[in-house]
Amino acid sequence: MHPYVELAKKAVEEYVKNRRILVCPKDAVPDMQKKAGVFVSLKKHGQLRGCIGTFMPSEENICKEIIKNAIAAATEDPRFYPIQEDELNDIIYSVDVLSEPERIKDISELDPKVYGIIVTKGYKKGLLLPDLEGVNSVREQLMITKIKAGIDPSDEDVEIFKFTVERFK
Repeated sequence: MHPYVELAKKAVEEYVKNRRILVCPKDAVPDMQKKAGVFVSLKKHGQLRGCIGTFMPSEENICKEIIKNAIAAATEDPRFYPIQEDELNDIIYSVDVLSEPERIKDISELDPKVYGIIVTKGYKKGLLLPDLEGVNSVREQLMITKIKAGIDPSDEDVEIFKFTVERFK
């Protein structure tokens, strides 16, 4: 298991069982000291069970970003009830570390298998990670992301940013 995934798992288990927030391990891999946006996804029996993240870093390093977002994915995703202790053995974790978002000039720059996207209009903002099952075209990716942001899917007057992820399972 990759150290990022192991950290996410330990953070969720410690919080769900003991209501304690894990501290970054002193022997954390050097990459965990970098800053980046991070998404933590939790699945149970192949179905999404929680996914929370940050597209820009909100913590001082990836280690703290993983811990914060893992706990939030397990307990604060508004689409799901909080994960219970009896579910922990069934949870599969993945951690996505995001590149810095880059504004696009034309949708021809997008590929839903390679790039995640952020769509913004005013204060509304939606994000969709890349390479998601069932998202096979740029049109689908844009529609889903606009809906997540509360933006009319037919609205063309939006800002679009792309990013890549390093996915760890």
